[in-house]
Amino acid sequence: MSIFPPPEDPYRDVPTAAVFDLFAEAANRLTGRLVHLSNHADTEVERDHWWALVMRLRNIRRSVPAHDREQLISYIKKWTKELEELGSAGRG
Repeated sequence: MSIFPPPEDPYRDVPTAAVFDLFAEAANRLTGRLVHLSNHADTEVERDHWWALVMRLRNIRRSVPAHDREQLISYIKKWTKELEELGSAGRG
């Protein structure tokens, strides 16, 4: 028996408080990446685009209840994928 949770439900035995911490960390990492992209944008339009995404992320983060595991996990997955996509795009 593996000590690691199955890939289909990696949060099965993780307390909700810890899931919330992972949610906050994912939000922080993505926010940092978007701020970096905004700060290093070539044009004002591009800078404004990245900054608008920062504000949207902030609003989503504030709106998700800390006890809503389903939403927390959904955003962890979404934001992790976005970070990977931004990284693979070779930006910044």
